[in-house]
Amino acid sequence: MIKRTAAVLATVGATALVLAGCSGSSTPADAGPVPITFWHGYTEADGKVLDQIVADFNASQSTYVITTETKTWAVIDDTLLPSLSSKQGPDIVAMPAERLPVYADKGAFADLSDFYGSSDSNTADLVSQAKDMVTVQGTPYGVPTGFVPLAMFYNKALFSAAGITAAPTTWDEWVADAKKLTIDENSDGTPEQYGVAIPDHATVANGLWPSLFLSGGGDIVEGGTTAVIDSPQNAATLKFWTDAITQDKISPTGLDGIAADKLFSSGKAAMHVGGPWMASIAKDNNIDYGIAAIPAGPAEQAASAIGVSMAVTAQADDAKKAGAEAFFAYFFQKDVATKWSLGSGWPPLRTDIPLSDVSSNPVVASLSEIASTGRALLPGVVNSVDVISDIDELTQKAVSGGDVTTLLSTAQDEIQKAIG
Repeated sequence: MIKRTAAVLATVGATALVLAGCSGSSTPADAGPVPITFWHGYTEADGKVLDQIVADFNASQSTYVITTETKTWAVIDDTLLPSLSSKQGPDIVAMPAERLPVYADKGAFADLSDFYGSSDSNTADLVSQAKDMVTVQGTPYGVPTGFVPLAMFYNKALFSAAGITAAPTTWDEWVADAKKLTIDENSDGTPEQYGVAIPDHATVANGLWPSLFLSGGGDIVEGGTTAVIDSPQNAATLKFWTDAITQDKISPTGLDGIAADKLFSSGKAAMHVGGPWMASIAKDNNIDYGIAAIPAGPAEQAASAIGVSMAVTAQADDAKKAGAEAFFAYFFQKDVATKWSLGSGWPPLRTDIPLSDVSSNPVVASLSEIASTGRALLPGVVNSVDVISDIDELTQKAVSGGDVTTLLSTAQDEIQKAIG
């Protein structure tokens, strides 16, 4: 349950947010531009683009000055609460979206309902699933900076050699193509080339199996508080894919996400589900690749999305919060959102930016074409890391031959415990 900051301050212990009295004050009007500190973990070229957008915002007005500090995502996660406790933290912070509910639950972030309710926020055309990603029990605690569905990357040369002319669009086509692309030259039961790399644990961005469950008509958690993984739909999905992996041998068993990446990048797997980073990995390994949506299951075509968010911390006083919201509105202006998309390599966050505006970046254009398949992964679930761990245990044991009915029942109980 989301708790108000005042209640949390009394209970979070050594790393408590000792912020009482900070929020709600205001910076004197004659003190000059309001200084705002912004932590983010964009350490590559995308970070330079974001820093330039911040600089452009600073130059566009004289009321606020934002200073960025680049840290790794891990450092942000490790130091945010202690820094806020000592009142040395940021006013704005970016983080992987699945971590946002954890901090919102601890009272670390400001409620942005009024911001979204303003016609000046430039959020009317935001991707709705991206907003769901930063919403906890009906309250938005952040804004998205990135939202991209997992996609299928495929090796064009291997496709051509197998006589396959287009990416599969359904599960049945996916498995049929994977069979054609699986080659066991010496018939020893261990293919030299696999049709697809499907990790059964520590999966890519933790979203592959949730994507399959969604496409099969199932789900994992509803409303952020109710486990629903034990369903006939999820049982059918598990059986379909465990049979394809273990009986048709289209993918090795025991893969984790990193091993699956390596299998594709070495040319030993023809298909792989991944995020934007796979484009760079494929290019670095001279793989002539294509990008397509994850094929549709019997219920729908859906893919868990990777996301990053920005939030205003409870440390920010009224003036700093106003400045943060002014920056968010600037960030979502159509021209700025387009610049960020091209620079970050992620699809536009606004639905009214046409493909022609991002066609100069082929990866962005390809991912934008499949953007509608994206679904927020475990939106609003505070203990999402624990839930993902439970899913890992479920899928790994299923692929190892475990009884699907028993495994789903156990996962249901464990996930319900995790989400309270």
